[in-house]
Amino acid sequence: MSFDRSIKIAPSILSADFANFGQEIQAIESQGADWVHIDVMDGHFVPNLTFGPMAVKAFRPHVKTVMDVHLMIAPVDPYIDAYADAGADVLTAHIEAGPHIHRTLQAIRAAGIKAGVALNPGTPAEAVAHLLDLTDLICVMTVNPGFGGQKFIDMTSKIRSLRSMIGDRPVHIEIDGGVDPSTAPLVAEAGADVLVAGSAVFKGGSVNDPDVYGANIRNIRDAANGVWA
Repeated sequence: MSFDRSIKIAPSILSADFANFGQEIQAIESQGADWVHIDVMDGHFVPNLTFGPMAVKAFRPHVKTVMDVHLMIAPVDPYIDAYADAGADVLTAHIEAGPHIHRTLQAIRAAGIKAGVALNPGTPAEAVAHLLDLTDLICVMTVNPGFGGQKFIDMTSKIRSLRSMIGDRPVHIEIDGGVDPSTAPLVAEAGADVLVAGSAVFKGGSVNDPDVYGANIRNIRDAANGVWA
């Protein structure tokens, strides 16, 4: 993964057809997705249950871009190697998921992959001030994690604070929750460069009608870049 701050659209397959993940991943990538975002939930840290390491490993052959795995689980550390072995390119842990986030980020990097740290809406930007040299990505949650399709919570002031703190470090700011053409400009202007979108990408389309995915991705990207369709 080379680093750049251009806008990247990372569709969340939580909104895909669960019976057809391989073709869904191929469809969104063929239609312009930059990354593929996989939301891992444990029914404990968040009130939902999704993908274990074997499922993520099954997704890997279909992902030709970047497989961005977001761990909404607690504890995290016992599962790092399993998700690394499953093929994650980026592995993100929540700062709220355990008491030793430095150890967690060090372990992710030691597994040979990019390390991300996620912040729930109620967690301030300052919580990662001493982690910036250990992380490759900061995920700002703009919904309370656990379910897709929630209403966007405005975190633009937090994003601006993070962008200022990051300076010239090669650290992505990712936004997860409620991203669509109306909210993408707000977070992009504040300094975000990776936009996770679930329902806003997959709505109205299918593997048999993937052009809709492409139109949705372009609309989000154009909005983020200041070009309204």
